[in-house]
Amino acid sequence: MLHLLILFFATFSAAFMATVPPGLLNMNAAKTSVEKGKTNGIIFSLGVSTVVLMQATIAVYISKFLYKNPEIIDLLLKFAVGVFAFFTIYFYVAAKKKKRKKPEFVKVSKKNSYFKGMLLGAVNLLTIPYYSGLNIMWNASGWIKFQVADILVFILAAGLGTFAVLYMYTVYFNKLENKTNRFSKNSNYILSLLMLILLAITLSRIFYR
Repeated sequence: MLHLLILFFATFSAAFMATVPPGLLNMNAAKTSVEKGKTNGIIFSLGVSTVVLMQATIAVYISKFLYKNPEIIDLLLKFAVGVFAFFTIYFYVAAKKKKRKKPEFVKVSKKNSYFKGMLLGAVNLLTIPYYSGLNIMWNASGWIKFQVADILVFILAAGLGTFAVLYMYTVYFNKLENKTNRFSKNSNYILSLLMLILLAITLSRIFYR
């Protein structure tokens, strides 16, 4: 039971932090809330979170398939290194950009906020490699055992962590709007540091196998 609590907290935190920086999904959640009301903003957020649940599931089974083939475990760890290295640089570069970008909004022909959220969530192709890398790391740490309960906790935590941030943007956007630029830079620095730590841990796993 303890490892499930650790798994939930670690995955929820990783999902939360990855969704915090202002971007396509959270800014559109805020926009939907402003234009159509908070209820529609929450429905949009549920649509995004539903896709994240699906993407996290795919990520788990990709990791599980690779893990069951011992001959490619080293390749698996190298894949995780590549993922964490990419996100370390990605978030650091995003934090260093001084010019504030105009939020990117997307008009979707579908009126239903839930399906709009699902559509935009599906566009975010980095989610699967991100959760695959996390899953590999958690498995190496003994936090996930590829059992039904572990997989469900991982997937649920990923979806709830994403939804929590989108809910904040939906409900509290007016309070956050004036602090968006500083908030974005600080959160990106934190994420870059987190990815760097995970990268170092994964590298140590490779060298001491």
